[in-house]
Amino acid sequence: MSDEMIRVTYRIECPGSVEAMAEKIASDQSTGTFTALPGETDAVRKRCAARVERITALEQAMLPGFPTEVPGPYNRADVVIAFPIEAIGTDIAALMTVAIGGVFAVSGLTGVRVMDIDLPPSWACHPGPQFGIRGSRRLMGVSEGPMIASIIKPSLGLTPDETAAVVAELCAAGVDFIKDDEKMMDPGYAPLKARVDAIMPVIDAHEQKTGKRVMYAFGISSADPDRMMRNHDYVAARGGNAAVVNINSIGHGGMSFLRKRSQLCLHAHRNGWDILTRHPALGLEFRAYQKIWRLLGVDQFQINGIAAKYWEPDESFVKSFHDVMTPIFSEDDRPLPVVCSGQWGGQAVETYERTGRTLDLMYLGGGGIHGHPMGTSAGVRAIRQAWDAAVAGRSLDEMAGDHPELRASLDKWGEQGAARA
Repeated sequence: MSDEMIRVTYRIECPGSVEAMAEKIASDQSTGTFTALPGETDAVRKRCAARVERITALEQAMLPGFPTEVPGPYNRADVVIAFPIEAIGTDIAALMTVAIGGVFAVSGLTGVRVMDIDLPPSWACHPGPQFGIRGSRRLMGVSEGPMIASIIKPSLGLTPDETAAVVAELCAAGVDFIKDDEKMMDPGYAPLKARVDAIMPVIDAHEQKTGKRVMYAFGISSADPDRMMRNHDYVAARGGNAAVVNINSIGHGGMSFLRKRSQLCLHAHRNGWDILTRHPALGLEFRAYQKIWRLLGVDQFQINGIAAKYWEPDESFVKSFHDVMTPIFSEDDRPLPVVCSGQWGGQAVETYERTGRTLDLMYLGGGGIHGHPMGTSAGVRAIRQAWDAAVAGRSLDEMAGDHPELRASLDKWGEQGAARA
């Protein structure tokens, strides 16, 4: 019998005793139930019972945003519960059922959030990224520096030929990566096969002309794994090397099915994660959530950015960045972090400083490129200039003094982020 343990950290809130609640969770989620059982012997408990290993009391202020006027007394703590590997094994569905899913049904809780999952060495059996950071650089031909990327805009509505024209403009502008929006899969006005047929000749022609093969990630997601694989195969057969995968929409099983057969670099969009995490006292912390998808084989992971257009605070993005850059079992299981959502260059300096001055990232601009007042090419140049300023330790205003593209960005969007840099 293995003595390996899976350790899950829960942040719990309850009236009364946190210690009693922690023991209840450990019991309910392993061998126990609401009453004593003759079959729950010492031998059974030794083999499969979860146990509480650590309780760290928290002050009320450590859960910002949670209602402060909860009737009656209540207590909060971070609780580490260890589950025997004998009870769960290395199956992700078992982990999600036993150690995560069921805890939200435990009675008596006014708040519960899964903060982290510490997995033992036997879990290294999962494939992890096929390409990750190093493979992404190789496929894009970018040996150093940030990978500058864009997304097709408008995100919906362009025909395949109109999309191909945008791709040609972005390639000429010097981007390293282009992607379908996560909402773009196989709509009637721009079916996937028609998009592939229109876009790949543009990618091929640009490579013939310049020697650089821009990576294009096509949206192949489907709830039907067989259909998703047919989409994958069509992209791969025509020389594509990347795909956008809406991981919450296809599920763990869909991702596992895809990764085992994939030839493409898998760019993960986490749309739907917000449902799981947005309430500060409920759901899944990104640190726990992202480990599962990395084990399943995500190569690139979108994680929002500084001054994002969505709800996520900057501090949450910074934590997410460091989470995906922290190895689970080895350096090779790290996906490429994709900084996105309302990025235009004004956030480059702060991003560089707060992510540890690393350049192992993709910086993805949509409206911040296409909406540049001097045009798309100028939008790409402005972002590169902003990153040059970050690495050189210069302010954006200083760099903009002799770079008109960056100057135009600051003049248009400066109030949204340049002052922070």
